[in-house]
Amino acid sequence: MIRTVAAVVSHGLAPFEFGVVCEVFGLDRSDQGVPTFDFRVCGPEAGVAVRTSVGAQIVPEHGLDAVDDADLVVVPAIRIGTHYPEELLDALRRASARGATMLSVCSGVFVLAAAGVIDGRRVTTHWMHADELRRRHPSLDIDPDVLFVDDGDLVTSAGTAAGIDACLHLVRRELGSRVANVIARRMVVPPQREGGQRQFVQRPVPAAEEDSFAELLDWMTEHLEEPLTVRDLARRAHTSERTFARTFVAQTGTTPLAWLTAQRVAHAQTLLEETRLDLEDLARRCGFGSAALLRHHFRRSVGVTPTEYRTTFCHAAA
Repeated sequence: MIRTVAAVVSHGLAPFEFGVVCEVFGLDRSDQGVPTFDFRVCGPEAGVAVRTSVGAQIVPEHGLDAVDDADLVVVPAIRIGTHYPEELLDALRRASARGATMLSVCSGVFVLAAAGVIDGRRVTTHWMHADELRRRHPSLDIDPDVLFVDDGDLVTSAGTAAGIDACLHLVRRELGSRVANVIARRMVVPPQREGGQRQFVQRPVPAAEEDSFAELLDWMTEHLEEPLTVRDLARRAHTSERTFARTFVAQTGTTPLAWLTAQRVAHAQTLLEETRLDLEDLARRCGFGSAALLRHHFRRSVGVTPTEYRTTFCHAAA
């Protein structure tokens, strides 16, 4: 379980990606039942400012020695360069050698690669940087078409907001969906978009742009167990089926069936984590109707069977 989190900073730090890490791991939400992390901002010298990519400065409270007992070491996005402080790379090597979990956001993966601690691993980064990462580090297995890659003790994310997905996924993996949901709700973001352990998360299902459609999506989410059809939804939206289907795609970027399936799979993940419902009952509660249909959609979306997912993530058993 992750208790101590060290975020390493250096010159060229990207403030948004650093802020994402602080938001997920650095705020005290114990009043809502979220475990408090021992969160440390670590730089080459404690108390000495590092320059961010936008001209502002950040003063780390800790030196890099504070990385040495952290359960999770996070490298936020940083300006891509040929040289990073050797003391920073050494700290990452020590963390990797003792088995700490490593998380990079966007271009932070370049620092991990420069330290030589992820050779041959499956990773991602911002799609704009994928070719450069491949050129510099040809041993890496780079997938530029996903939000993040979970490879056990290494989690790498794509650009900017994908860091939120990766951080929340890691919280979900380590502490369960309830904790991830609380943090996500406070951040006003989806607690998860797709995927599970060692899965490669595909492009997300967008939210609706118009408030009226957002209300409909909320209603659909609350009635996933019902056999919703385009005819039913169009009637509720007071429009024809053809107009509804066209508007739904325009608003969300996907079809009503694909959107419902993604939400039902996400609900199934939560129930698999938090309950011991048998698969037939769980399938009915998610709107799939049968365990066979649940298995089909779940494996296609998440990459593993519901039973395999439950074995890995179920906190009810613990």
